[in-house]
Amino acid sequence: MSKRPTVTFLTDELRDRVISEAREILFKTGIAILDDQLLDLLSDHGASVDKNTQKACIPPDLIDKTLKTVPSDFSLFDLQGRCTHHFNGRPDAQESYFTPASAALNILDDSTGAAREPKTADYIRYVKVVDGLKYIASQSTAFIPSDIDHRAADSYRLYLSLLYSEKPVVTGTFSEDGFHVMMEMQIAARSTEKNLKEKPLTVFSCCPTTPLKWAGRSCRDIVNCGKYGIPIELISMPLTGFTGPITLVGSLVEHTAENLCGIVLCQLSQPGAPLLYGGAPASFDMRYGTTALGAIETMMMDCAYNEIGKSMGIPTQAYIALSDSKTLDAQAGIETSMGAVMAVLSGINNISGPGMLEFVNCFSLEKLVVDNQICGMVQRMARGIEPKEDFPALPLFRELVTQQNLLSSAHTRRYMKEEHFLPGKTIDRTTRTRWKNDGQSSIKSRAQAEIEQLLKDYQPPSIDDYTRKTLTALMEKTVKQYGMDKLPPLL
Repeated sequence: MSKRPTVTFLTDELRDRVISEAREILFKTGIAILDDQLLDLLSDHGASVDKNTQKACIPPDLIDKTLKTVPSDFSLFDLQGRCTHHFNGRPDAQESYFTPASAALNILDDSTGAAREPKTADYIRYVKVVDGLKYIASQSTAFIPSDIDHRAADSYRLYLSLLYSEKPVVTGTFSEDGFHVMMEMQIAARSTEKNLKEKPLTVFSCCPTTPLKWAGRSCRDIVNCGKYGIPIELISMPLTGFTGPITLVGSLVEHTAENLCGIVLCQLSQPGAPLLYGGAPASFDMRYGTTALGAIETMMMDCAYNEIGKSMGIPTQAYIALSDSKTLDAQAGIETSMGAVMAVLSGINNISGPGMLEFVNCFSLEKLVVDNQICGMVQRMARGIEPKEDFPALPLFRELVTQQNLLSSAHTRRYMKEEHFLPGKTIDRTTRTRWKNDGQSSIKSRAQAEIEQLLKDYQPPSIDDYTRKTLTALMEKTVKQYGMDKLPPLL
């Protein structure tokens, strides 16, 4: 058996102290909950609530009670009902899955290299590409098409994702109205509400408003998702020295407090509702006023809060394996690779990052296909090193001495593809002579060629006409409410 490589940042004592301090803050300082129904629910279960300030002080025993009902594991399924993810909160469980980060306002144009507003055609192209990427387990609603009314953009992204790929979707809402349309779409895809609860198709992001506040829309998302069995990921986002303490430990305390509150809200609303203990804390670079998601300190916080979540037996998520660079360059490779390696070695379950640039403001298809290779490499690393008919070693080395090489050995043929990750053409491993003869391609041009090949090989998902028409009718009805006569043309 192989020894899986791992990395940790917190001692047990430090981890437990962070949790203890967060619990004390929730009890003695309290947290703002901008939802009267949830404030009443908290009051009914022993929290001290001030309706004037909309603040709740949550006692430790209520936190303990709700932690007991959080599922330690749950699965995610694709459009056809096949299990694609099994999220497990045990500290020794190491299943990691990659998904593109979200949600950008711009995309990087393949032809010009400039950031621009995306259109429907760009989103469809993205979904088709991600559908063919072997090491990206799910789609996300990665960016926001600008040719749809912004009030319908949340449901429109999910609509396109369901039409063009079978992979499950990590997404989120912009309004409560949007949630109900998205919920109806998922029920249409699963045929019944019962089927959707049994085989969830999406994960919804639910974000507190740092510092120490849960706003109304996120509160409603937590309640609504629990009602329909839709898993959520809690995304606390303290920024060091700005909306959180400058120290990593201090920001981890804040992150823990906000996520613990999210757990209480979720489990009081619907005991047993599935969730991921996630987040997007960031090192705030005061020199430029930017949220440095590619900073090493950001990655360290992600890995550390994963340890905190896993210590409570909860599956985890993080925004990591992305870059703050503005283009596909060495910085993009450095930051994405470091994040991917650290995330997998830490055992983060759902890794949101591939394809993203510029502080989650710009998405790049070229980067996505390069990141797919990074994900494959990291997943190979996670399997570790183990013997495969290597002992006793004497017979193999006698063959080597006799033949002077092992190119045609049965052992080589048997284990070449299993033992070694063989990257696609995006990664260049040719000799310089062959590289020159092939046109001296850059990583950008190889990524563009990979995109075109994926689009050429794309096969549409198996979705029946009735479901397709139902989804389209829901979307058409939604946009008409906002003054649009028809949907943008689809490819």
